[in-house]
Order: sequence, then C-alpha cells, then structure tokens
Amino acid sequence: MTAHGASREALAAARERLDALTDNTSVDAKQLADELAAVTALLDREVSLRRVLTDPAQAGEAKAELAGRLLTGQVGGETADLVAGLVRSRWSQSRDLVDALEELADLADLTGAQKSGALDDVEDELFRFGRIVSSNTELRAALTDRAATGTAKGELLRSLLGGRAAEVTERLVGRLVTAPRGRSLEAGLESLSKLAADRRNRMVAVVTSAVPLTDQQKQRLGAVLAKVYGRTMHLNLDVDPEVLGGITVQVGDEVINGSIADRIEEAGRRVAGQ
Repeated sequence: MTAHGASREALAAARERLDALTDNTSVDAKQLADELAAVTALLDREVSLRRVLTDPAQAGEAKAELAGRLLTGQVGGETADLVAGLVRSRWSQSRDLVDALEELADLADLTGAQKSGALDDVEDELFRFGRIVSSNTELRAALTDRAATGTAKGELLRSLLGGRAAEVTERLVGRLVTAPRGRSLEAGLESLSKLAADRRNRMVAVVTSAVPLTDQQKQRLGAVLAKVYGRTMHLNLDVDPEVLGGITVQVGDEVINGSIADRIEEAGRRVAGQ
C-alpha cells in the first residue's frame, strides 16, 4: 500500500497494534488473517459503509461503535479491536482503509509463517511464483481473466501450488488472485514479497525493567540492539519491580541481564568488536 499524509500515519499505527497483538503467542494469526480479509472484502463491496467509517466529520468513537455493532458475532475480539482502531484514525481517502485492512491480513499470515519457521520458504516461493507467472503468458492470462470466477481461479492456483508450497503462500497468493482489487498480479506479488522481506528483517526484544523506560532510553536501547543483531528491533516493554533497578532483555533464546547502563555499554563494545 502506498499511503500519504493521514493514511500513512494511520497505517503505521495499525501495524504497531498488529505487531503487539501477534507477538502474543496465544493469538491465532491464521484466524486473524482470515477475519481481516473478510472485513476487507466487506468494505471493498460496501462503498457507502466505507465512506461512513472514514468520514472525517464523524467522531472516531462513533465510527468505532458502528464497526463494533456490525462485526459483533462475525469476528473475534482481536479483529474487532483492530478494526475499531482503524476507523478511529483519519484517512486521506476511504479506499486507503480497505488497502490497510488487506495489508494487515497479509502481515498476520506472514507473522504466522515467521512463528512456525516457514517465513524464508514463503518469501522464496513468492519470488519463484512471480518468475513463473512473468515467463508464462498463458498462465498469467488464466489467473487474471476477469471473466473467470474466483472459484475457478482458486482451483487453478491449487493445482499449481497445492502440496508444492507452504500453506501461507497458497493463502496469500490465493487472496491476490481471487480478489486483486484493481492491482496487477505482478504488483501484488511484489508487494507481498516486500512485506515478507520486511517481516524477516524484524526481530522482537522483550524488555523487562523495574520502572518504565524513558523515550530516550527506549530509542537508545533499540538502536544498540539493532546494531548488535543486524536487524530492525521491535521492543515489547514490561515493568516488573522485582528487577530491582536493572533490566532484562530477551531476543529469541538469548537473555541478557544487568543494569541499563551496563548492558548498553557492553552492547556498544560488541558493536565495536572489542
């Protein structure tokens, strides 16, 4: 999604909320992706509803309540909360809300792949499928035929990828092929590949401190950890008075204990190769 102005800020906030939600191991990323995709399809069809939910003249809370009433019993609480957050935000264009929902659905699926250790395979499969499509004009024509039903295109896709690609790859490409929403197949695959690459380069650090960290401390710690691990670092912050003035940082299976100052100094030495 190429967002501008208010929509860019709204999407960034939504992605942060999704990250915080999916970092919780109890959340079913597949179910979340399915439900976000269903809401995407609903708002793509219902233009008048989409306009109401993005009307800047309406109070954000009122729009969130309307979305909640529409989705009650249709989706889980996590999905409903994400959608409520989205409609509270301001959007440059009403269509940007639907684009954001679609991206969040894809990100939820990619997060599920990351948790299961399949993300590298998914990224490779998306790339290879893109190459196959670009080199086979008949296949591309069949997958993008506007006269063909979504069911027919889905069956063709399953015959190509079924058992040969990760389930997440099938789901991502399947949504793109059956509901392209005006995008070319190549542009959609490129977008998915970029999302997968961004997700692969993101790591999560669980940070537990005795007192809340200041913004400066968070920025400094995040920057140092990113240098140490060579990847963008998302900080999940927790406060536990029993840490007794220190800090615990867990990145994957590695746990770092000690005071904030000591750990930043040590991390700095690691970066410098000392």
